[in-house]
Amino acid sequence: MTQRDTLTSVHEPFGDAFYYGPERLSARYENDPEARDASGFSQSTYQTILERFEREEASEVRVHSSQRAMPSIVLGKRLFIKDIAYYLIPPDGKPASTAPSLGRKKRGVGTSALQVNGAVDGTTRAPYPHNTDIEPNNPTVLPTEIMGNFHFTFLIRHPRYSIPSFYRCTIPPLDRVTGFDNYMPSEAGYDELRRLFDYLRSAGLVGPKIAGQTETNGHAWSNGATRGVELCVVDADDLLDNPSGIIEAYCRSVGLDYDPGMLKWDTEEDQQHARDAFEKWPGFHEDVMDSKMLKPREHIQKTKSVEEEDKDWAEKYGEKGAKIIRETVDANLKDYEYLRQFAIKL
Repeated sequence: MTQRDTLTSVHEPFGDAFYYGPERLSARYENDPEARDASGFSQSTYQTILERFEREEASEVRVHSSQRAMPSIVLGKRLFIKDIAYYLIPPDGKPASTAPSLGRKKRGVGTSALQVNGAVDGTTRAPYPHNTDIEPNNPTVLPTEIMGNFHFTFLIRHPRYSIPSFYRCTIPPLDRVTGFDNYMPSEAGYDELRRLFDYLRSAGLVGPKIAGQTETNGHAWSNGATRGVELCVVDADDLLDNPSGIIEAYCRSVGLDYDPGMLKWDTEEDQQHARDAFEKWPGFHEDVMDSKMLKPREHIQKTKSVEEEDKDWAEKYGEKGAKIIRETVDANLKDYEYLRQFAIKL
C-alpha cells in the first residue's frame, strides 16, 4: 500500500461474492438477507470482481497474494490483490464447480430434482452447489484459465496465533464491530490454502523453484528448469522477526524493486489509504490501523506448551472457547506445517 506509484492494492475482494452475492459459498449470512443487502455486495459475483480488476487499471500485471500472484509483461501499475484462499473454495471439503457467472450451465440439468455436486437441486436452498461444469481436480470456483492470469504468493501463520486472533473477532464485544457473531471453524482456511497451493503446483502455475531455497521438494533446482513462477511462501513469524530481509526476498521473487520505505506507513496519506482499504472489514485490522511501521520484534517469541496455551485461552475465552480453539488449532496444524516447508529461508 505504500508503493502507490507502482502498485494498486485491492483488499479481499473475493469475500464480497463468497459471503454476500448470488453465488455465495458461505452460509454465514444465508439466513440474513438484510445483512447481505446492507453490505453493499449482495449483487457481487466472481465475474463482477474480475471486472473490477480490469477497471482498476486496464493494462496492469496482476499480483495475487493468498493467506492468504500472475504476471504478463505489460505497461502500467501492477495490481496487488490480498485475499483469502477459502473465498474461492466451497467450505468443509465440498466439491467445486465453476461459478455460474464464469462458466457454462451443467449439461443435462433441468428443473427436476437432480444430483448436483452432492446436493439435490430443485429445493429451496442457498446458491451453492452451482449447476455448472466441474473442472477435474480444481478445488476452486475459478477456471484454471483465469487463475493462470495471476501470480500467486502465499502468506501463512501458525494456527496457535491465527485461530485465537480470529476467534476473538467472533465473540463479544468485538463481534458487534465485525458482524461475525459466531465462530465457524471452516473459516480457519488452512485446508483450502493447502488444496489451492497443491493444485496450482500440479497445474504448473507455480513452482517447482522455491523462493529463498535451493531445493524443490528435496531435489536440487538447476538449469532454469521451471514451469510457473516461483513458489513464494512467507511465514508471518519470519516476517515479524526479519521484516526487511523477508520483504526484500519477496520483492526479488515477484519482480519488484525493494525499498526500505515499504516498511513504513507513517504519513497521514498512508494512514488514510489504509483506513479506506480496510473499512469494509471493521474490527479485523485494528492492530495494523494503529501501527505506522513494521520493525523486528524486540524479544524472541517464546513458544508455550500445550498446557500453557490452553490455560491462557481459558482465561481469555472461557473453557468452551478454549476447547474450540484447541480443536481448530490441532485440526489445521498439519496443513500449516506442510506449507511451512516451502517458506522463504534467509
